[in-house]
Amino acid sequence: MSDRIRCACRRCTIRSLMGPAIVITIGVLFLLSEMIGGNFSFDRTFPVILIVIGAISLASATAPADGHISGVAPPTVPGTPGSVPPPPQNSVPGQGQGQ
Repeated sequence: MSDRIRCACRRCTIRSLMGPAIVITIGVLFLLSEMIGGNFSFDRTFPVILIVIGAISLASATAPADGHISGVAPPTVPGTPGSVPPPPQNSVPGQGQGQ
């Protein structure tokens, strides 16, 4: 499972619907093209995809970002569980150093 923090604010929730909405729109356009044909051919109805992208982008831009969580994980304090231990210090002077 990913350690990435997911935001649940309205803006991020709406933005996450972009991919599924495009896939559904393309599917509906192809279905209409196969069932009805004529005016519903894909080469005539592809602007609908642009309208869906624009509508979701507009809804995302106008949605409030209350409670937005950045994708950056908070820094950890050394010595706490889950933190990365500091690198070991060289106890012998001159060892491992370029001269």
